Amino acid sequence: MTILRCGAQALDLSRPVVMGVLNVTPDSFSDGGRFIAVDAAIAQGVRLVEEGAAIVDIGGESTRPGAAPVPVEEELRRVLPAVEGLRRAAPGVIISVDTSKPEVIRQAVAAGAGLINDVRSLTEPGALEAAAASDCAIGLMHMQGDPQTMQRSPSYVDVVKEVKVYLQMHVQRCRAAGVSADRILVDPGFGFGKTLEHNLELLRHLEDLSPQGLPLLVGLSRKSIVGTLTGRATGDRVYGSVALAVVAAMNGARVVRAHDVVATVDALKIVSAVKREIAVES
Repeated sequence: MTILRCGAQALDLSRPVVMGVLNVTPDSFSDGGRFIAVDAAIAQGVRLVEEGAAIVDIGGESTRPGAAPVPVEEELRRVLPAVEGLRRAAPGVIISVDTSKPEVIRQAVAAGAGLINDVRSLTEPGALEAAAASDCAIGLMHMQGDPQTMQRSPSYVDVVKEVKVYLQMHVQRCRAAGVSADRILVDPGFGFGKTLEHNLELLRHLEDLSPQGLPLLVGLSRKSIVGTLTGRATGDRVYGSVALAVVAAMNGARVVRAHDVVATVDALKIVSAVKREIAVES
């Protein structure tokens, strides 16, 4: 059994779980603008929990390709009321905050977040110290470049090796800062400085990417890989997204970040049964 320690909570990762996406932004690629109002954000967070999400990932700054940075004060204004409200409305759920800023990390953890999901792997000044000083879990993601430039011309000699080395380096940084292994997730960063073929190659070799056998977090839901392979618009990518979630879980993913929670939860139950991670009633 793999347990991820998320502050005062513990998450059983002996079978894959779903991280539901909650963007409190005006410009995220899939659902930007729908949940800016605090009441709407909290209601959506509760809905994701009711649909089966073990984690709700709240993001106050879009990291879609080409996205502009958001000032820390604005990100706090968007994120904190959602964290506080969801903690009251759904006390059992693990709240993740998708941020790179140390001040957001500190205040989000104080408000009840149990996981910091950072696309920059805690490389912003002060971010590692802020996360290490908490007792929250940490998601470390690989990204080539930054959101404004990452998709212009991504290039690798060996994408699998380079992503694994990057993740290993940042795991070692966290461990040296006093973060225990049971607080760390690693994410290959699908779509963050990768071409279609890079994404597919990482998916094929997913089990090889985790340093020291740490649990893998993957985010493929509604991304351009689905659109390119299926020809579907962003809002019509549920089937392709679920297919990728199944492939990722079969290849070792423990946390699957998803917009379409019900469909993904059901699909992962099938994966767990096939892999004999759950007992099946006769």
